[in-house]
Amino acid sequence: MQPTPGKQLAITTDMLVAGTHFLPDTDPKNLGWKALAVNLSDLAAMGAQPRWVTLAGALPAADEPWIAKFAEGFFACAAEYGVDLVGGDTTRGPLNLSITAIGEVEPGRALRRDGAKIGDQIWVSGRPGLASLGLAQLQGKIELPGPWQRLCIAALEKPRPRVALGLALKGIASAAIDVSDGLLADLGHIAERSGCAASLQLVKLPQLRDLAGSGASYNADLRRMALDCQLAGGDDYELCFTAPSEQHLAIRRIAAELELPLWCIGEMIENPVANTVASPDKSATGKVTVFDPEGQPIEFDHQGFDHFA
Repeated sequence: MQPTPGKQLAITTDMLVAGTHFLPDTDPKNLGWKALAVNLSDLAAMGAQPRWVTLAGALPAADEPWIAKFAEGFFACAAEYGVDLVGGDTTRGPLNLSITAIGEVEPGRALRRDGAKIGDQIWVSGRPGLASLGLAQLQGKIELPGPWQRLCIAALEKPRPRVALGLALKGIASAAIDVSDGLLADLGHIAERSGCAASLQLVKLPQLRDLAGSGASYNADLRRMALDCQLAGGDDYELCFTAPSEQHLAIRRIAAELELPLWCIGEMIENPVANTVASPDKSATGKVTVFDPEGQPIEFDHQGFDHFA
């Protein structure tokens, strides 16, 4: 593999395990797409152009129809984002998929997690929370209205890596990460690496209020679950990024050009404040505080996906 002259490589590896990262009965075509898409999302968060991938998989059996459908979804994603499968391995075992993705970026232009500054605005793309709601629907924990069922399950099973957004943010964003473990947890990683804290405004988050209905039939429990999914659900593969306030209009232009909603949801701050939320590894991580419309901090017991829970 020969990188384009003058480019650096960006490399990521993600593993998907049946029963942990996807339901065992997931449509293999959707699984093929998602297995690649979640890796391309990591490259998007670095502002890298995807180039190559390797695929290693353990399969319970050589089920040719299943493999054919998986390959259909995998190569559809590869074709859409311009990547080549260049190697891998297979073996018998519990269903487990591991992909390494390699992209290119100009030296010194990669988006990193450690560049946020105090006063930078915090942004997120799309509508975080939909994938987690889709999983809750499939697990029978909630009953979403019909149109929301389709939207949320599609967000879970066929995420769209924000490659174009990552490329557009180079030279504009100060730090970036993809939302895989939950918005609070992943923003906490930026805060930790950047030596800052983060303040989020609840009223600035993408609204899911119509999800639960209105009037007398308004479902407060579903609204709370939607908020928990939005802040801590994960599996969204949207980009969360920071940028100086003077880049606000440039970011709005990017949103219009890509036809992708980008939401300014808060600000990086200097010192942790009372009732803060730490990222889930409980170490000395950056603090993230969510404030309600009255300016009061809201506490959340769950901040994101725990890889060893």
